[in-house]
Amino acid sequence: MNKEYSFDHLSQVAEQLWEEGKNYRVWAIHGDMGAGKTTLVIQLCRLLGIDHPAGSPTFSIINEYRLPNGEVLCHMDWYRLRDSEEAIQAGVEDRLLGEERCWIEWPERAEDLLPSDTFHVYLGVENATTRHIKTM
Repeated sequence: MNKEYSFDHLSQVAEQLWEEGKNYRVWAIHGDMGAGKTTLVIQLCRLLGIDHPAGSPTFSIINEYRLPNGEVLCHMDWYRLRDSEEAIQAGVEDRLLGEERCWIEWPERAEDLLPSDTFHVYLGVENATTRHIKTM
């Protein structure tokens, strides 16, 4: 995926993104502050049937959600982590090596911990209402 979108079309973007990335267990969601990483994750959670997704897990580092099919989704925010060692101490590595789906904001903080088959999502700000999304 490589496209621009407005927040008015976020649900359609989430659907397209899910179709592209649903076979990946770990997603790395890149973007500057205010790019819409958490907003996108919340929309994806709603799409998957999670009724009350929390906001960004900036302070807890990991939020855990259960999908209607029983699958566990770990939403991580690595913004407060300094490096890979601190991520390991926070329990991140255990989650990455486990069975759960992991969606990670600010993956750059400990990128060397990501599996080689990670689905990368890049968000960029075009203007106040328009974002750019690219996947790899």
